[in-house]
Amino acid sequence: MTLQQLLSPTRRAIDEYHMIADGDRVAVGLSGGKDSVALLYILAGLKKFYPHPFELVAIHIDMGLKGADPKHKQGLADLCKELDVEYHHVKTDIAEIIFDVRKESNPCSLCSKMRRGALNNTAIEMGCNKLALGHHADDLIETLFLSMFYEGRLSTFSPVSYMDRSNVTLIRPMIYVNEADIASFCKDKPVFKSACPADKNTKREYIKSLIASIKKDIPFVKRRIHGAITHPERNNLFDKCEKFKVEIVKSRDDNE
Repeated sequence: MTLQQLLSPTRRAIDEYHMIADGDRVAVGLSGGKDSVALLYILAGLKKFYPHPFELVAIHIDMGLKGADPKHKQGLADLCKELDVEYHHVKTDIAEIIFDVRKESNPCSLCSKMRRGALNNTAIEMGCNKLALGHHADDLIETLFLSMFYEGRLSTFSPVSYMDRSNVTLIRPMIYVNEADIASFCKDKPVFKSACPADKNTKREYIKSLIASIKKDIPFVKRRIHGAITHPERNNLFDKCEKFKVEIVKSRDDNE
């Protein structure tokens, strides 16, 4: 998988949802995992020829995880230097709060909120008006299943979300990129394994395994689910029934 092959679907998403405009200063949440590393390569490559000039900043939120690779920090700094991207390393005590103080049995939700808050605050300090995250097509599908199974809602994340409290817009440029393609691209890239104790032992991993199981019988299932999410005109849910009921009531009132 080449950078050009990842650039094509990413640029399509950026153009369709107007993610980047002239003069934007875009912060990338750089964890060091394959998704964030791929996103940094993609946006650094796009920056060279995109018709809307923008600046790029990489932010790594150091959670203070025990057992983290000591080469991690320098490796990310070297990557950003190679790609000519401004780099910021932010130390936090997120891991201590979650695992030692609160002793969370299901830490993912709180961890995500705290990391996102730290990213958002740093992006503001760095003068960024956009924050790019490395969520991809598989994440989009898995989030829908998580919402249905555990919350009883039909919901997933948006490609673009404006956060009015901070005046920062959250963008997810890789929503049309498959995780397998990202993994293929990153085989020879500086990717660091997560030191999180909950890694590979989450509800999302269960959903990932479930979808992989379904794919054995329905090979194209991910494409169909992704298409259903990104083409809302195909939806046929009860909200249309509610609209119909309102129209009937209004019609009766008009005739009385």
